[in-house]
Amino acid sequence: MSKLLEKINNKSCRTDIPEFRVGDTVRVDYKIVEGKTHRIQAFEGLVTNISGGSVSKAFTVRKKSGAVPVKRVFKVNSPLIDKIVVVRKGKVRRGNLSFIDRMSKEYKVKERN
Repeated sequence: MSKLLEKINNKSCRTDIPEFRVGDTVRVDYKIVEGKTHRIQAFEGLVTNISGGSVSKAFTVRKKSGAVPVKRVFKVNSPLIDKIVVVRKGKVRRGNLSFIDRMSKEYKVKERN
């Protein structure tokens, strides 16, 4: 039974996704369907959380649109994701940056090589 599940997971997982971590700035090109037409919209921001694994892996991207912070959760293996580009690699000491929303001043992330 476990071999069958492993086969299905390997078939469903995408291999064209780059490696990224919490603290990295990424640009996610997401397919949006409006009626019969579809377009690709870019969503660029800081990765604040990565959860799950294998097929159910998801990550949260946070950006500021004007003065309003916007968070969006993406599934890594979703067919609606066109591509993910790592814009900047960040160095953080935590695995989850959910505290950023409660901070009054802007959180700065150091650059990683």
